[in-house]
Amino acid sequence: MAAFGWIDEQAELRRRAGLVRTLRPRPADSPLLDLAGNDYLGLAHHPEVVEGAARAARVWGAGSTGSRLVTGDTELHAELERELAAFCGFEAALVLSSGYTANLAAVTALAPHGSLLVSDAGNHASLIDGCRLARAERQIVAHRDPEAVRKALRGHRGPALVVSDTVFSVDGDAAPLARLAEVCRESGAGLLADDAHGLGVLGDGGRGAGWAAGLAGADDVVVTATLSKALGSQGGVVLGPARVIDHLVNAARTFIFDTGLAPAAVGGALAALRLLGREPGRAERARRVAAELYARLTAAGHEAVRPDAAVVSVRAPSPEAAVRWTAGCRGAGVAVGCFRPPSVPDGVSRLRLTARADLSGEQIERAVRVIGGTRP
Repeated sequence: MAAFGWIDEQAELRRRAGLVRTLRPRPADSPLLDLAGNDYLGLAHHPEVVEGAARAARVWGAGSTGSRLVTGDTELHAELERELAAFCGFEAALVLSSGYTANLAAVTALAPHGSLLVSDAGNHASLIDGCRLARAERQIVAHRDPEAVRKALRGHRGPALVVSDTVFSVDGDAAPLARLAEVCRESGAGLLADDAHGLGVLGDGGRGAGWAAGLAGADDVVVTATLSKALGSQGGVVLGPARVIDHLVNAARTFIFDTGLAPAAVGGALAALRLLGREPGRAERARRVAAELYARLTAAGHEAVRPDAAVVSVRAPSPEAAVRWTAGCRGAGVAVGCFRPPSVPDGVSRLRLTARADLSGEQIERAVRVIGGTRP
């Protein structure tokens, strides 16, 4: 067989299963009503956020020029870290090039050889990959089940880290963070919570799920997040005790060997964070829109999952039906997400809707009408 000949076999298997994925570049002036992206607060195109990114690029240049331990660390990075830590209620913060690299950094650096990693079965791929790369023993536990976590930790001697999303990206359901923290404290384990879908949406004024659960600033809790969702920019952050952040600077490979986040992304995120601080009602509005979408969809007979944040999940009968449904929505002017295996841990295909704070009542009504009218 020729080199890479096996790729053709894999492609045929995906085609038969209805799991082929394709890139679809969008124009700058797309006419679609966007319910597929993760711009929860409607800040990606906000004039202040765009100007913050542009100003940073003019001052600091297009790229950061190197890893943050060489030349890629700017005063702007430090400013963003200070303000993120203060906003979310943690002692310190570390900004990385993406939420994915932030999770890889935190999991691998905080789970050394001889430790135990306990991971929720519904966790995001970045947490899963972090667990795979770490040198620790791994146990996967049932979704949102603190008692399963307790059983996994029982009898372990040595460091342990419990890893969970705060809001799970597939169905938008929230982890029982306060209960997980109690279980961790019984055995001296640390808790690592990925707040990608909670920052900007949950907690007082969008301060995140850690704040909402009363865990902000705890010396045994570390939170990761992305700057590419509610803050409308790009990048990732790890929040936690200063000694944990110092350890990551010295031990996390995806921080040490990766080019620092570009100044434009830093400037955009900083502008968005400050705007959210002035307009905290955006977080509550995103949650209200999600609740309204859920209520209208279920009233129309769709099987949807009650949202705990801003993700609304609508079940589809099959991967092929999900693809047709998504295409039908797009043809009618509404962009929705399409989640199929292997992206979904339970094998159930879904439409995934983003509840944005800037959606109007007319847009919500239009989205529900289109979803109902295009259902396979």
